[in-house]
Amino acid sequence: MTQHRMPAQNTLPPESLYRTHEALGQSEAFLDLQEKLSRVAPVDRPVLLVGERGTGKELAAARIHFLSKRWKSPLVALNCSSLVPTLMESELFGYEKGAFTGAERRRTGRFEAAHRGTLFLDEIGNMPLEVQEKTLRLVEYGSFERVGSSRSIEVDVRIVAATNADLVQQTEEGYFKADLLDRLSFEVVFLPPLRERAEDIPLLANHFASRMAFEMERRDTPVFAPETMALLEKYPWPGNIRELKNVVERAVYRTDETVIRKIIFNPFSEFHMGGAPPATSEAPVDPKEHPMDKLLNMPFQDAVRELKVRMLNSALSKARHNQRKTADSLGLTYHQFRGLYRSLKNDIA
Repeated sequence: MTQHRMPAQNTLPPESLYRTHEALGQSEAFLDLQEKLSRVAPVDRPVLLVGERGTGKELAAARIHFLSKRWKSPLVALNCSSLVPTLMESELFGYEKGAFTGAERRRTGRFEAAHRGTLFLDEIGNMPLEVQEKTLRLVEYGSFERVGSSRSIEVDVRIVAATNADLVQQTEEGYFKADLLDRLSFEVVFLPPLRERAEDIPLLANHFASRMAFEMERRDTPVFAPETMALLEKYPWPGNIRELKNVVERAVYRTDETVIRKIIFNPFSEFHMGGAPPATSEAPVDPKEHPMDKLLNMPFQDAVRELKVRMLNSALSKARHNQRKTADSLGLTYHQFRGLYRSLKNDIA
């Protein structure tokens, strides 16, 4: 067998950048998470991170990598929902020249790029079954073949996978291989949603505000009025930390004052609600809670989008965020569902 040490590609930020990023908190839930990540990091086994979108799964993977013995080697990432199934195998395992139409030269994949390091596979529940099979063989034997080749390549890679789906249910329904789930689940770490660590919101909000003010080259950092911060702490944050970051940065950007009194939770509300008041700190509005008769007063395209968002949220909730089951319940193919989901993902809880 031939062993290769390949240069890194698609690597995540180095530790110095990671430490100044959004991994901040002082709540019991946050500190408990950091303890679990620190405990599993030195153990050279796969880890599965489970949590809602925007809870910081990429940051958790970075912490595991930089606290492990592999910290000097590459940390490579792939979002399994960002590629069509036909491209995922070649992206992960690479391909030989002439392997298929358009393969004009050899290309190494993410597994080779992560040799002696860590490969972070986000949204692994979207990995096609045939790619799951090949990944399972790699996990078990430490070797694989590029697409279009029969030559085995040995790699030493630690896998950290992440999902917001119910993989146990997906295995029961035949969408995810039980053997692969077993191999990836040496440890399963659940990331708490932001609504379960509300005491961290002031710390995070002020951090994001400070960074935005620095980016805008402002001489001072605006502070939040007490009533405004109270609204941030009470909001359910369906998009978690990512949503909080967007809301805070928007508030800093939109004010010239030293005190932030107005918060826009949903920027589309200013233009897509038929003249209804925007979702601000004075009148926060969740667009999913409007009664149906509101749709009749909205512009046609906006009403269609709003209805799609409501139907997807309802179907996802009933399917416990199993995307394949959601697609079936809506009468869509999985690829149709993924396209619709991507187009509306900023509005989906």
